[in-house]
Amino acid sequence: MMFPALFGNAMAEKVLLYIANYGEGYINKIAKTYGVSPSQVQKQLKRLEAGGILVSRLMGNLRVFTLNPRFALKAELLALLERELELLPKEATQKLFRERTRPRRTGKEL
Repeated sequence: MMFPALFGNAMAEKVLLYIANYGEGYINKIAKTYGVSPSQVQKQLKRLEAGGILVSRLMGNLRVFTLNPRFALKAELLALLERELELLPKEATQKLFRERTRPRRTGKEL
């Protein structure tokens, strides 16, 4: 990760990168991706939501976070995060940001 000082800390940067890559995220999935405790992720998500950078909604029993569409610098923040994703080493990108999110058709071979 390249800009922890810009985002406040490394965990905030990781949370924002995850959401920039996948479009949305929830606490346990983000924590599992980075191998950290859910409380660390929850703290950053709440801080970013309080700052108006993220918004959340309930989907069933999950609280899903996305970038706030009304955030004044959303386009610039997203461009910065996407550029950082491009600059990450290929191994890190494959390990952290290339998980299949769409369901697979029943009976389809792997």
